[in-house]
Amino acid sequence: MEDNNERVIRHSGISRLFHWIMAASILVLLFTGLSPVLGIQFEWIEPHWISGVALTIAVLIHIVRSLSLPKLKAMKISPSDFKEFIENGGKVRGGKYSLEQKLMHFAIMVLSLVSLITGWLMLLKIDTPFWERDPFIFSADTWGVLYVLHGFSTLVFVSTVMMHVYFSLRPEKAMYLRSMIKGWMTKEEYEKNHDPDRWNV
Repeated sequence: MEDNNERVIRHSGISRLFHWIMAASILVLLFTGLSPVLGIQFEWIEPHWISGVALTIAVLIHIVRSLSLPKLKAMKISPSDFKEFIENGGKVRGGKYSLEQKLMHFAIMVLSLVSLITGWLMLLKIDTPFWERDPFIFSADTWGVLYVLHGFSTLVFVSTVMMHVYFSLRPEKAMYLRSMIKGWMTKEEYEKNHDPDRWNV
């Protein structure tokens, strides 16, 4: 059994909670949004927009919690990251997050913002407990652009989520999946994969 003194905390409980809330919301959004395309017929609109609201709240809280210099610095992508990655063949003892993790985070951030902004605008077209629908608030051309952006971000999201799941299940990445479930990694894993000067725990 691993000694607690040999564990390094990577993710706090609140960070893990928000990660899994966002993950669940995204999966529900993808399932309900793509079901009609796949021929699965059910009343999908209500669970779709409710999941969108849940994701929006989680993302806003996540943004507020991330507005600190250390957290922003940990996720910053710089040209030196690419240079170091290429020069070392991808084997880099980086900070808390690797270049691949930073790029994945950036991709999901962009896709989430596009999906949420277009989704909230599209919500104006349906009745909700908060307002009555107004399908004429935008022109037909504008609605077309919104649908294209929303649909395109959804399709790219599917590939991104598949990549995220694939890499998280690889044996050499098991420590990161464990840390997102239990919060910790071993001291040996930390020393092998991370530079203490870049991520001082």
